[in-house]
Formats: sequence, structure tokens, C-alpha cells
Amino acid sequence: MLLVVIESPLGAHTRAGILKNKEYAKRAMLDSLSRGEAPYASHLLFDQEGLLDDTNPTERQIGILAGFAWGAKADLIAVYSDLGISLGMRLAIERATKAGQSIEYRYLNKDNESHASR
Repeated sequence: MLLVVIESPLGAHTRAGILKNKEYAKRAMLDSLSRGEAPYASHLLFDQEGLLDDTNPTERQIGILAGFAWGAKADLIAVYSDLGISLGMRLAIERATKAGQSIEYRYLNKDNESHASR
């Protein structure tokens, strides 16, 4: 199985927005699993009660850096782009590009498939 880091938005202006983005990330994880991959989404793991709070800038930065450390071990960075590319996602794409890792842009909304690129 390929080790795949899932990149999708997390940050939002409200907790409800963050929850919406987490639901999208779960769908992205399922999509990756359905492709026979072993996905990892740090934003689903770290932004939980008792761990980190994504609305706290210091804690958000800790989560991003921890995600980057795991991302360095991935075979593929899958960027799920239906909801756009957030700042955190752009930073992850830059990190992966500099490291020479494979990056694949994916869409869960079939209308966006024609815009997919590698």
C-alpha cells in the first residue's frame, strides 16, 4: 500500500466551518482507502478536544509541523481540492515539492475531475 498524506482544508472562521472541513477530510480518507492506499490526515488527528485547537495559532503551527514530519515519509501527497487550497495546504505542497515528493490533485466532486492535474 502506498503511504498517502491527505491534504484538505481544515481552518475556518468558525468551529462549524472546521467541522464541515473535517467531514470533507473523512470523505477524502475513504476515497484514498478505496484506491488501496494507506492514508494519513494529521488535521483529523491533531485537532481534537484534549490535543490541539486549530483556532489557536500556536497550536495550529505545532500541528502543521507535526504533519510535515509525517508527510516527509509519504509515498504520495494527495491534495483534495474541491474546497480550494488553504494556506496550510499550500505550505504542505511547497514542502513536498522541495522534497521531490509526488503530488496528486484529486476531487471528490465529479464536476471538478476535468480540472485535476499532477
